Amino acid sequence: MFDTKKWVGALAIGVCSVAQADVTDYEDLAEGFYGQSLYHNGVTYTDVNNVSGVFPDGNTFEPGGGVEGLGNEIMVENAGLLYADFPEFGSGNNALTFGSSFIPGDNVSLGAISTVTMQLDEVATSASLEMAYYENGPWGGIVYHLDAFMAGSLVASDSFTISDLGGRDNIAIATLAVDGANFDSMQLYATLGSEYSGPRILVDDLTINYVPAPGALALMMGAFGLAPRRRR
Repeated sequence: MFDTKKWVGALAIGVCSVAQADVTDYEDLAEGFYGQSLYHNGVTYTDVNNVSGVFPDGNTFEPGGGVEGLGNEIMVENAGLLYADFPEFGSGNNALTFGSSFIPGDNVSLGAISTVTMQLDEVATSASLEMAYYENGPWGGIVYHLDAFMAGSLVASDSFTISDLGGRDNIAIATLAVDGANFDSMQLYATLGSEYSGPRILVDDLTINYVPAPGALALMMGAFGLAPRRRR
C-alpha cells in the first residue's frame, strides 16, 4: 500500500539536504580595505553608512566618509586576539567590518556601522549573522536591526538593544536572524529612537539558506516517484 506520509517525509528530507546552509566566514579574503562595494560568495555589500544619525551623548554624524561621517569603507579585519577571548564567536580569524580604519595584524578595531545593504544573488528562506560589538559605556540604548526584503518590501526582521549599564564599555557578542519568508536582500543597521546611530561592529559567519533551485526540486520529485504523471 502506498504510504503518502512516508513519501512526503522522505521528499522533505531530500529537499532539506539540497538546501544546505551557505556559510560565509571571510577566511578566503586578505585583511584590508575593499572599497564602498564588495561582492563575495553571492552577496553584494553596498550603501555603507550613507545616512546621518545621532549618538546617545547627543553628538551627530553625517552620511558617508567625510570629516563628519562614520566612513563608508568595507574592510576585512584580522581579529585574532578577539577570537582568542571569544572562541564561540564566528570562525576566526577574519571578520567583516565597516567605517574608515582597522588595525593590521592580530589586534582588532571594531568599525562603525549605521547601515549596510546585502543584496543576494538568489532568493533565501532564512539567514543569520554573528556579531561582536561594544555594549554599555557610550553605546547603551542603541538598537541593532536586521531586516529582510523581497522586491523591496519588508518581510522579516530581528533586533536587540545594546545594554545600558553605564561605566566603561566592553565587547559582547550576539546573533541576529531572519526567517519565515522568502527574501532577496537584507539591511543591517542601528538606530537610537527614531534616528540612525553609529555603534561598532564585527560581522562573521553570515549563514544563508537559499530556496532550492527548481531543477533540484524536480530531481528530488523524480527520485521519489512524485513527478506529475500523464493520465491515460
